[in-house]
Amino acid sequence: MTKEQAGFSAAGRHITEEDEIQLTSVGVDIGSSTSHLVFSKLELERQNTRYVIVRRTVLRESEILLTPYVDGGTTIDAEALGKFIDRQYDEAKLQRSAVDTGALILTGVAVRRSNARAIGELFAREAGKFVAVSAGDGLEATMAAHGSGAVGQSGRARAATVMNIDIGGGTSKVAICEAGKVLEVTAIDVGARLLATDENNVITRIEDAGRFFAKKAGLDVHLGELLSDSEMETIADYMIDKLVEVVLLQDMSDEGKSLLRLPPLEYRGKIDSVIFSGGVSEFIYGHEQRSFGDMGPVLGRKIRTRIGELGAMLMVPDAGIRATVIGASQYTIQVSGSTIFIAPEDIVPIRNIPVVAPEFNLEADELDPDVIAQAVQVGLARLGLLDSDDPIAVGFHWGGSATFWRLEAFCKGLLQAMAPTLAKGHPLVLVSDSDVGGLIGLHLREELQVAEPVVSIDGIDLREFDYIDIGEMLPSSGSVPVVIKSLVFPGSTSGE
Repeated sequence: MTKEQAGFSAAGRHITEEDEIQLTSVGVDIGSSTSHLVFSKLELERQNTRYVIVRRTVLRESEILLTPYVDGGTTIDAEALGKFIDRQYDEAKLQRSAVDTGALILTGVAVRRSNARAIGELFAREAGKFVAVSAGDGLEATMAAHGSGAVGQSGRARAATVMNIDIGGGTSKVAICEAGKVLEVTAIDVGARLLATDENNVITRIEDAGRFFAKKAGLDVHLGELLSDSEMETIADYMIDKLVEVVLLQDMSDEGKSLLRLPPLEYRGKIDSVIFSGGVSEFIYGHEQRSFGDMGPVLGRKIRTRIGELGAMLMVPDAGIRATVIGASQYTIQVSGSTIFIAPEDIVPIRNIPVVAPEFNLEADELDPDVIAQAVQVGLARLGLLDSDDPIAVGFHWGGSATFWRLEAFCKGLLQAMAPTLAKGHPLVLVSDSDVGGLIGLHLREELQVAEPVVSIDGIDLREFDYIDIGEMLPSSGSVPVVIKSLVFPGSTSGE
């Protein structure tokens, strides 16, 4: 495996000859309300052909920056943001060339084309080393649930169902977690910076949802006007009422539904514990006392008075405001099996492909193409990839025999679900941990006459939040080197 294929930046590094690797990683979160970084040291050990993370040490957590804007609050001030980022590298005493890998997470207005392009240019020198994730509401809710520890807690506690409530500047995201997985997510327009003021309580920012809640409180708010503490309290009451509608898992009012950014939750079971994350969680748990000219303190105070309505145990998150950004990135290196299928061969290398890991039951005697397709579509929706303009890898564990009819049903279901991706000219990328890559690839090409490029590799274990690079085929073995960049959450080790 060459240095270029492995994707590491340090010259002369021969990773296949090392049993242990230390990497410097940075996670960057640029959002509508706040922006911040986390620098980490990742320690990996080689297990067979794969490097797995065994320890993660935070080197420095940046200060929290209120995301700067120009042009009336719709365009992020890239120059000011760039100076902030440079200062954080300086304070961490790190040169950019010393950083091996990282994750750039864009949320809210940062995802808009002009903003994303300008922010991307700030990290142009890290091209190829960073995973860049534009996180919509569904993906952000899922990532926050992982970052807060809600997903991990649901997996450790027997039969525990954990609700994660991530309250940020513009939205609140809710995730239901069970058995170490996110079952369902939703999001609502409730956040601390829907209305913001300066130190004199003069309104400096109004979002549409903020104007809606102000109107419910009988107020006609305008930029430059004063907003009294009592008026802010009343507005906050209406916000919390609508958030409570969501988290009590009951039928919502039409007004509440109009504020949802995703479909309402359908789960109606018991919630054993609840975890709060996001910026407002710092006030809920008493970690922050300062005011930042927004509704964070009053929302936090009012939520504490209503936690009892949930009837669940309140737990402390692994990460609060940093629940999303804490997923910096790690490299794990694997070499595929030799029973793989790649056609045409020049389709590789391909880089930075997000992985979806559908909930397949591939142990059944008979497989249903429609069930396979539905599982893939649910997985794509969970990560906000249904309308992706980029290629996507489907990761799975093959179970049972590889008979003609089982392969036929599985492949037809995949083609049905991935048709929009193939229609955009992207390859069908399949990654299994079992030795079926070649069989599936051949079936797609020979039996189903798939004309689009097919990359079907095996011997690789993938999870959601992984991004993969697949290198050129190694002539000596017929295998390919694979770089796996996984989002790393608090407490993540090889055993998680």
